[in-house]
Amino acid sequence: MLHSEFMDIGFYIMFYPIVIFYGICIGSFLNVVIFRLPRDESLVKRSSHCTTCGAKIRIRDLIPVFSWLFLKGKCHNCGSKISARYPIVEALNCIVYVVTFTVMDFSWHSVFCCLFFSILICIGFIDYDFLEMDLRLLGLILLLAVPDAFLSGEFISLPDRLIGLVCISVPFFLIGEIVGFYMKKKTGEKIRGIELGDTVLMAVSGALIGWKAVCISAFFGIIIAAVVGMILKHRNGESKIAFGPYLALGLFFGTLFGEMLIDWYIALLTFDPYAV
Repeated sequence: MLHSEFMDIGFYIMFYPIVIFYGICIGSFLNVVIFRLPRDESLVKRSSHCTTCGAKIRIRDLIPVFSWLFLKGKCHNCGSKISARYPIVEALNCIVYVVTFTVMDFSWHSVFCCLFFSILICIGFIDYDFLEMDLRLLGLILLLAVPDAFLSGEFISLPDRLIGLVCISVPFFLIGEIVGFYMKKKTGEKIRGIELGDTVLMAVSGALIGWKAVCISAFFGIIIAAVVGMILKHRNGESKIAFGPYLALGLFFGTLFGEMLIDWYIALLTFDPYAV
């Protein structure tokens, strides 16, 4: 583990370009995952291609963010429009990596958190597009929790991870079942209040980031989703939204700041003004 107080400006000048490079390159691969995984296409067998004409994308057109700008968001072969989502995902993953290493210490835990956030980006966009979560991505988060528990035990203890596994996922599951039972009696169709994918997401995330972070994550995710739902209800009369993107956003904030906020709240509750 590297401690920031022992680093000089030269380290940051050398380190952050590496973070930016890996962040933007991994972000480029995330676009492949987001597009192909829900369609059960191979992530490695076929080279990158235009989704309209099928033309293979040239090497010089594979530079993250910049190629999209140089091509003015159009395919070099057929001229069809290329979604702005591609550079957005690449830049977003890069920014997330930079923010993570800025907020957190330089450690293995920071590396695992960056990979966690990359998976969350995929989960968020796929859920937004298809209203479903891929179990393979959820399984990857659980796999990350195993080496993180061995290499980053000083950050999050095993009991904290086990509590994190159940403290949000169990209430989510119960809420989903209760609402589903009520809706089935009312409409004849079981419509869960919280889908199983969202429940599993919070379970595997809690195993990785611990109970403090996952509790704050759920709080932020629910608040953001509620606000967005009310706005959509007012504009379109439709409040049904994918919960995954907002849980992913909540997990990002919760992972970075959750433990600090929980510790602050506990200290506030236990503060004794007469002891001062």
